[in-house]
Amino acid sequence: MRLLLASQLAFNIGFYLVIPFLAQHLAEDLLLAGWVVGLVLGLRTASQQGLFVVGGALADRFGTRPVVLAGCATRVAGLLVLATSDQLPGVVVGTVLTGFAAALFSPAVETALAHEGLELERRGTTTRTELFALEEVVSRTGSLLGPALGGALLFVPFGALCVVSAGFFVLVLLATLRWSPRVPPAAAGAVPVLAGWRRVLGNRRFLVLCLLQSTALLAHNQLYLALPAELDRAAGGQAALGGLLVLAAAVTIVLQVPVARRTRRARPGRVLPLASLVTATGFAVVAGAAAFEPPDGALALLPTAVMVVLLSLGQVLAAPVVRDLVPRMAQEASVGTHYGVLASVGGLAVLVGSSAVGALLAPAGVSGPAASLPWAALAGACTASAVGLALLLRRP
Repeated sequence: MRLLLASQLAFNIGFYLVIPFLAQHLAEDLLLAGWVVGLVLGLRTASQQGLFVVGGALADRFGTRPVVLAGCATRVAGLLVLATSDQLPGVVVGTVLTGFAAALFSPAVETALAHEGLELERRGTTTRTELFALEEVVSRTGSLLGPALGGALLFVPFGALCVVSAGFFVLVLLATLRWSPRVPPAAAGAVPVLAGWRRVLGNRRFLVLCLLQSTALLAHNQLYLALPAELDRAAGGQAALGGLLVLAAAVTIVLQVPVARRTRRARPGRVLPLASLVTATGFAVVAGAAAFEPPDGALALLPTAVMVVLLSLGQVLAAPVVRDLVPRMAQEASVGTHYGVLASVGGLAVLVGSSAVGALLAPAGVSGPAASLPWAALAGACTASAVGLALLLRRP
């Protein structure tokens, strides 16, 4: 368990050490057009979220250890390609490899944590929900430390930054080789890839959960899409964006484990709808504020700060509960494939939903009903998700 958590921390530090600065490198160092930069970044997201289902199925088929090792090796290869490429084809190859690496690594780690958490739960040591809550804290800490380290190293060339990042994944690879138990796939309950996918497609209740819970990932994505646009309207610039993202991370780091302990006995049918309603409330606050001219000074940022806190609290409530619920709905079989499908459905929802939100944001730069519309739509989607989750999870 310690190895898994430490690996997740190192993986996130290495990832966020480079990715936040990739767009700047493409635009300023390689002089690529804006639409090309957007395409490259979109390919990274698609190769990650879209291929989670592949990584999860491979973890079920071959065991988590070899898939984690493959994810680390793929990320190292992708970063080294990015470090040495000054032409678009090489950049595309390196970007896709870095995305695919996460599609291998993340569902394998989630699957391993699910199995480890179930064993700890049977021993009475802790609950699996609390273990996933601790993993959320570790991941978010890595997402804070990575950009901070990358910002401190901005004086070095981007290629050198990629090499430093690759070093973290080499450490994870070596640690996994040294300390991860060698469990033969047969002993781990290996499931053929197609059989795992058939099991998931036959689990209609789980597929409905994926659709309803995809709004959570769409909501979280608005920290990077809709929040900057709202800051432009309310504050006339995005100077506060970094501080608000730190606030979101701080809420997760401080509250995640205590909230998981308080809700350990609560049914998912209560926690998940509540989480969606909390998120919907945050969006509704900004929808109401956007209809009017913003006040002067720091008060202009108050609605967005409230939204960030409530959005983060919704994630704190939902994330560990969902990650514990998935293997239970899968009856502890083909767990990696189920995690992969959940992530891929969420990625598709982000692709479709963010396109719609982006279209609504176009006229939202001026206070009034048009500025409220994207936030009201997001609040409505989360409310509908809450109702659907309450109905879906009425019975255990």
